[in-house]
Amino acid sequence: MTNRDDDLGDDLRITTIRRQEAGCGIWVDGEIDGHRFQALVFADHAIDPENELGDSRIAKLWLRRLSDRVVVANFDRGWDVEPETDEAKGLVDFLCAGLADAACGCVD
Repeated sequence: MTNRDDDLGDDLRITTIRRQEAGCGIWVDGEIDGHRFQALVFADHAIDPENELGDSRIAKLWLRRLSDRVVVANFDRGWDVEPETDEAKGLVDFLCAGLADAACGCVD
């Protein structure tokens, strides 16, 4: 039997990566584990650490469960909706661990 945490992210699908019209951020849209997400990521860390989700280079992250359209996490340079379930926390942690690297590596 496979541990579910080992499979986390196996179905990550990034649908759009685009530069912000003003500034140096990169918008990333995608789906993961029955959720849709949108994130604003940067190549460098925020000057003010409170404007960044942990050490992730993510300034904004929106995560919505597809089955019932409930927003399970929303970070907009601070928490608007903190993840409450283990599933939502795990998805946020997963995206924080590598989304900025993945997105910044795809944009010139």
